[in-house]
Amino acid sequence: MANTDRGALSAYTRGMGRGEWLLQDDARLLEQCDVDTYRASGPGGQKRNKTDSAVRLRHSPSGISVIAEESRSQHENKARALRRLRAALAIQLRAAIDPAAPVPDIVLRHRGRDGRVQIGHRHDDYWPLMAVLLDVLAAANGEVRRAAGTLGLTTGQYSSLLTDEDKVLAEANRIRRVAGLRALTR
Repeated sequence: MANTDRGALSAYTRGMGRGEWLLQDDARLLEQCDVDTYRASGPGGQKRNKTDSAVRLRHSPSGISVIAEESRSQHENKARALRRLRAALAIQLRAAIDPAAPVPDIVLRHRGRDGRVQIGHRHDDYWPLMAVLLDVLAAANGEVRRAAGTLGLTTGQYSSLLTDEDKVLAEANRIRRVAGLRALTR
């Protein structure tokens, strides 16, 4: 679960931006967060009710908050919360894209010999790459063909990247809905 407000978006435009936040290692990103631990409710037995294992991260520069409380381990929940924070930063914050600029390095790094961009969900570059894909889609007013052309990808390849992850698909469809276009499907 993540949220943001208008003040958070204006903070994003000053100083360090989303791209730098996404590429930082966990320790540096965690330094920018207020960390709250608390007792999670729900199933899990007596141990769950006795330890402060749930974690809430509030990323001060962006105003985005995420929680993780599934595990009885605070360490595991903190790692989950950091992954969720990266996803929230990539999905909720848009950066301006110049369509005339060269294809971003992060796209070129993951383009194979066949021209297809391939990246696993656990790769460190996954969320920064998804952020760029969504930025380009927003700059193209939700038009997949135009966005794909900007990145030198086929429409099918680009669409496949956008529809592979539920949160990315939801944001892509939000961008398209605002532009008056129909939703993408899998």
